[in-house]
Amino acid sequence: MRSGMARKGAHSTRFQVAAPDRRARLAPLRRGGRPPSPSHTLEAFFVSAGIVAIAEIGDKTQLLALVLAARYRRPLPVILGILLATLLNHGLAGALGSWIRATLEAELLRWILALSFFAMAAWALRPDRPEEGARFGERYGAFVVTLVAFFLVEIGDKTQIATVALAARFDALLAVVIGTTAGMLLANVPVVLLADRVAAKVPYRLIRFIAASLFALTGALTLAG
Repeated sequence: MRSGMARKGAHSTRFQVAAPDRRARLAPLRRGGRPPSPSHTLEAFFVSAGIVAIAEIGDKTQLLALVLAARYRRPLPVILGILLATLLNHGLAGALGSWIRATLEAELLRWILALSFFAMAAWALRPDRPEEGARFGERYGAFVVTLVAFFLVEIGDKTQIATVALAARFDALLAVVIGTTAGMLLANVPVVLLADRVAAKVPYRLIRFIAASLFALTGALTLAG
């Protein structure tokens, strides 16, 4: 009798040990889990920064940064305007992504995110034109014009949509927003500082292909769990 109870207890113990392992494998896309680990936070930051930095090259917001830099020839106010506009815009986008993550079931969220990244891969191959984002006001200074113009032009842009998807993919809102903002600065600050000399030498077609490949890879990895 005792031996039977012992075997039953051992079996129960094995089940209790194994169960958390299965839950842990589902944790990345499950709502209401534990706080993200440092490694997960770093992954969210670097993936967000890398994807957005590459996707931003040749994007209409980068072309807008080039136009603003050439128009005002005051790099610091333009860079500060880009920084604040991106933080505000991507903060809202990241909050939307976190809400989506908390609302949708894990399996449905996985498919939606994967399809979103595949759609952004196709979108990244489309070249933008300067006139799509080059219109801005003349009444205010470089900082205000950059802040307002960059915020408005970034609405609905692929880097903003990418921020929504990344915030929904990673349970690390702050790391995603800081990462996407860092990616925007990595792509735009050299353009502001060097203006036409940078724009003339960037292989935009190759960059668009790399960005599309990164979006597609992220979609495939998300779909694979």
